[in-house]
Amino acid sequence: MTLNPALRLRRAARIIVLDPEGRALLFRFDVPGRPPFWVTAGGECDPGESFEDAARRELLEETGIITDPGPQIARMTPEFVTVEGEPVQADERFFLVHVAEARVDTAGHTALEQQVMTQHRWFTLEELEHWHEAVFPVELAAMIRSHIAT
Repeated sequence: MTLNPALRLRRAARIIVLDPEGRALLFRFDVPGRPPFWVTAGGECDPGESFEDAARRELLEETGIITDPGPQIARMTPEFVTVEGEPVQADERFFLVHVAEARVDTAGHTALEQQVMTQHRWFTLEELEHWHEAVFPVELAAMIRSHIAT
């Protein structure tokens, strides 16, 4: 993996939350001047925070779910522009969490999250593969399939 040293490194934990039906939880972001897009729960690690601790914290803040994030299942290093407008080099670690019920509590969202995270939805893997708006990471359905195959 080649990282771009010209950009700030944004360490982030992403949590793929699956309900009992195997549907994945995603949040819709509506950022002014950009097309809407959907992403998993998660966010930037605090200074000195491990990816696992960030996954646990972000999961609670964004969904109200308290659980162990389990082992890391993937790593990606995309370059993108944050919702605040900063170009960054990401180091994203993905964790897969199975929950007993499809319930989400967004009371822990920050003011910025309340502004830009306008919806949440449980997607089937087929929906993820054919959704009419951008889904990140693009290969999310394949990533999930490879880790839930029996």
